[in-house]
Amino acid sequence: MTRYRIASKPYLPYPGERVARRKGLGGEFFELRPYAPGDEVRRVHWRAYAKTGRLYTRVETAPERARFRLFLDESESMRLHGKLSYAEEVAGLLLRIARQEDPLARLFRGKPAEIPPGRGTLVLLTDGLDPLPWARILPKRVVLVQILAPVELAPPLEEVLLRDVETGEALPAGPEEVRAYREALGAHLKALRLLALLRGRYALLRVGEPPLPALLRQGVLEPL
Repeated sequence: MTRYRIASKPYLPYPGERVARRKGLGGEFFELRPYAPGDEVRRVHWRAYAKTGRLYTRVETAPERARFRLFLDESESMRLHGKLSYAEEVAGLLLRIARQEDPLARLFRGKPAEIPPGRGTLVLLTDGLDPLPWARILPKRVVLVQILAPVELAPPLEEVLLRDVETGEALPAGPEEVRAYREALGAHLKALRLLALLRGRYALLRVGEPPLPALLRQGVLEPL
């Protein structure tokens, strides 16, 4: 049976968050130092020896235990188009996977502005449609799973009456407004994705699609 883990290391070229900045064993390369009696032979850097004729020991960073906290967005917009029930299914999957590395991982619920502070990586499940200062709300280590309904991503080009579930305001919309909405949504999705990838990982899930293959394909999950 294949096991998975949450890939919290930033996708873009920034230092990995799962690795401590201290010397140790079992992590990523830190430095080479001259060989000393007692060093493990398997740590000898033979390529450096071949070039210099001197023995060097490979020193690695010490891996840090992964910590996770999950947060499920329960704002009003998440209650449309089956997003909340689908997000609960995805959250259950991610919580089970997170607890393989961090038995103390917990799932919190509420509005994004109410995300409690905490250590480790935040796994946030949200539609991302609230007009919030996301750059300030998202912590330095985040896995953002954005969940949207197909009709939100590609609304039909026809006359409709749109109602803001947060404010209750209703506005008529035609083809031009729908095109403007699609353009604005595309820019918003691009900005959120870039922000998340600088701090961790990002995935966009459509309500109804199987979450496991989608999370694997988009790099939020990886095989152990």
